[in-house]
Amino acid sequence: MKINRIFLSASIALAGLCASAQTAGGEVVEYTFQPHWYVQGQVGLQETLGEASFGRLASFNAQVAGGYNFSPVFGARLALNGWTSKAGMQVYEQKYKWKWSYLSPTVDLTVDLVNLLGGYNPERWVTGGVFAGVGANIAWNNGNGDLSNFNLDMNHANGVNAYLKNLVYADMPAGNRPNPLRNIWDGTKARFVGQFGVFADFKVAKRVKIGIELQANVLPDGYNSKKAGNADWYFNGYVGVKYTFGSGYKKEARKLVDQNSSVTDVVERIVEVPVEKIVVKEVIKEVPAPLTRNVFFKISKTVITKDQMYNVAEIASYLKANPDAKVTVTGYADKGTGSMSLNLRLAKERAQAVVEALTGKFGIDSSRIISKSMGEIEDQPYGEPELNRVSICVAE
Repeated sequence: MKINRIFLSASIALAGLCASAQTAGGEVVEYTFQPHWYVQGQVGLQETLGEASFGRLASFNAQVAGGYNFSPVFGARLALNGWTSKAGMQVYEQKYKWKWSYLSPTVDLTVDLVNLLGGYNPERWVTGGVFAGVGANIAWNNGNGDLSNFNLDMNHANGVNAYLKNLVYADMPAGNRPNPLRNIWDGTKARFVGQFGVFADFKVAKRVKIGIELQANVLPDGYNSKKAGNADWYFNGYVGVKYTFGSGYKKEARKLVDQNSSVTDVVERIVEVPVEKIVVKEVIKEVPAPLTRNVFFKISKTVITKDQMYNVAEIASYLKANPDAKVTVTGYADKGTGSMSLNLRLAKERAQAVVEALTGKFGIDSSRIISKSMGEIEDQPYGEPELNRVSICVAE
């Protein structure tokens, strides 16, 4: 009996914790994630790492992407960003800049840190996380060989290279003169690029979000035409719109019955009869009132959930306290859902699930249990369909 009291106390405490997730209207809302596709379009700026103060090498940028969220946490996307990159250098007091065009397709893995750490809730107005991926950078129209970009009064095919070789390092032997632009390129070049960053999405409608994204991109040395002995970097910042195909989740609200107790997450109907006193030959005998408990099931399910196991425990406690009592377990199914054959099976298995819990979990002798199955009878016990997915237990 002491073990039973501990079990019942633990069940009540657990149900009290679940109650904190209820709505003001006495409902528990459950969300089921649905894998889904999305598309997004963004515009922003790029800053290339180089020999210039912040902002001098900024250029316009844009990105389009399509992705798929496999779970509330993990997803993948194919992104394409590009427009213009810039580079610069300083020779003595003279500063030079040049630019080129590029496109960069990448494949990224996304991780939603808000859902990972805070649990899945699609009704949040903001979510965010990190991403990382690899791809290619395809660049062309490099302007570093155009003398007009450097304001140099020289007549060489490659003005910058000639300037560096003949002027900047004039006091050094010709064979020892370094050439920072010895990685100068023209035509069209394709390079490997690695990409990582952070994102935040702000919900403005059921399927529409405003997204902010910051990303860092690393490429082999030479992207900016200079030889520095280390990787080249550019940084992109975007803002744009993300559209989700489909809702992305299912929402189910479950009504609760207020029983003026801490166990507000347990749906049940309780019928109690006051204790009657029977006088026989002037001897008063107290007869315990019958106990009715309902064990509710989810649609198309025959497994007893943790909150509903509380009702089974109360039936077992009543039977142990009253050795002469027996219990009748009657299974039902919602006639408005599924076929007749399916509902007959569900009703039988729901009743059997309660019987197995009483005998196996709580040690009640099977001779004290009567099991019945009513299937989808025309006169169902309750007017609400979800309440007819039930096993009604009457102990007396």
